[in-house]
Parts: sequence; structure tokens; C-alpha cells
Amino acid sequence: MNIFSRILKFFDKLEDKIRYKLSHFPILYAFIGSIGIVLIWRGIWVMADNVNMPGWISLFLGIALTIITGLFVSFFIGDKIIISGLTKDKRIDEKTEAEIKEEATLLKEIEKDIKEIKEELAEE
Repeated sequence: MNIFSRILKFFDKLEDKIRYKLSHFPILYAFIGSIGIVLIWRGIWVMADNVNMPGWISLFLGIALTIITGLFVSFFIGDKIIISGLTKDKRIDEKTEAEIKEEATLLKEIEKDIKEIKEELAEE
């Protein structure tokens, strides 16, 4: 195992431990995460300023990077909105209370069916 693999494995395990502990404190987790994101953004901003990158190049590179990585649409629109549009579902704020309760009941029935199937498979 080379040194790079060891370092990668160490930080992977460290990240798992930290994520597990912070998941019990969501507000603290969000606060620390937001600081990290802002510092990344600031660092990139300062680097672009240091190389005198014009605004239009920054815009072009940002759009290109987010489109190539598939993040452009998912970040600015979101997966749920795209899926609801494709399936012609209503947004949650457009649904009536009765529709929401009906969906919740249906989900409970599906969970019950899945549990029964698992029990049947365990018996075999």
C-alpha cells in the first residue's frame, strides 16, 4: 500500500467519524459546513482576482464546469422539481391535505407489504 493510499484511507475514515458525530447535531453541522463552503468560494474568488480573470471568463468557466459535471440543473432547479414535472405531479404546496394524507396512507401500505415480503423470504 503506497503512501497516497494510506493518506486517502486515513482521511476517508476521519470523514466518516466526523460526519457520524456531527449528524447528531444538525445545526452545528450546517454551521460548520456553511463556513467551509464560504471559505472555498472566497478562496476561488481571490485566486481569480489574483490572475486578473475577467468576469465573463469566470461566468463561462463556471457554467461549463457545472454543465459538464451535471450540477448546473440539479443545483439551480433540483431533482425533485424535474421528476415531478416529468411525472406531472403537483408540488407539495399545490396539494390538498386530503391528497397528502392519501399519499401517506399509500406509503404505509407499501411499507407493510415490503415487511410481509421480507418475512416470507426469511421463512424460506
